[in-house]
Amino acid sequence: MRVLVLEYVTGGGMRGEALPPSLAAEAVLIRDAMLRDLAALPTPPEIVTTCDDRLPLAGALPVGPATDALALWRALATGCDLVWPVAPETGGVLADLVRMLGESGARVLASSPAAILAATSKRETARRLAVAGLPHIPTFPLADAPPMEGACVTKPDDGAGCTDTRLWPAGAPATPEPVVGLVIQPYVAGEAASLTAIATADGTRLLAVNRQHMAVRDGTFHLDGLTVGARSDPDGSLAALARQVAAVFPGLEGLFGIDIILTTEGPVVVEVNPRLTTAYAQLSSVLGFNAATLLPDFAGGAVAAAAVA
Repeated sequence: MRVLVLEYVTGGGMRGEALPPSLAAEAVLIRDAMLRDLAALPTPPEIVTTCDDRLPLAGALPVGPATDALALWRALATGCDLVWPVAPETGGVLADLVRMLGESGARVLASSPAAILAATSKRETARRLAVAGLPHIPTFPLADAPPMEGACVTKPDDGAGCTDTRLWPAGAPATPEPVVGLVIQPYVAGEAASLTAIATADGTRLLAVNRQHMAVRDGTFHLDGLTVGARSDPDGSLAALARQVAAVFPGLEGLFGIDIILTTEGPVVVEVNPRLTTAYAQLSSVLGFNAATLLPDFAGGAVAAAAVA
């Protein structure tokens, strides 16, 4: 089997712009874990990958200033059996990448573009969760929101992580004037956490419950760290929530994340990440076996998945 490992940030997708150090560091962690786990499979595949020439990687095809990364990835995909992509979902980047790679003839190990686009939008995510009766945070366009009685949060509707996510105390104006693309939500107090799960033809399984070390500095949220597998799920309620959330996003496939807040009344869903998240970097060590074997496309997938059920 020939596998193209395509991590967008480290692989050259941002070669034409500045590379934020924190984003690059997280992307390197994810990419290195993917490469490590594939190399450790019982029958390792032939691995093909690329690298931004500012982040050199032995054995990778470099992407420089004059390289058309999309054209290179398209050409490489046509010669591979499987493509395992990771990219930011914002701006339609991941959905467009999956769509393009799907035209290569190789199997793309990713959620469908429709599922990715739905999960990318905070408003659409809240709408789907509300229809399904699942715990969520009411989400409104900033320009058309009802009055907020308590503290509130503003963030991009099409955003990821803590980018431009601000906390506003009760009584404070959320922003001087409505900004296109921003949404507003009531602030929900509790412990920030995330679920790492996998969706396959056999269903959705919860793999780890992670603690997010969240901080607010100068009114802006920051994720200062992540402890993978920090919590258990003794009554299976979080596993049930993962299955319920996945059910409202048809086309969700492979490893994905769900950000939640653990409140005194139970978990509340914040957003869905339709891709590998930073938690993958520690997942194999937390599970005690190679996390890549959970994916049916790779050797041992069915056996390992059954062990987690």
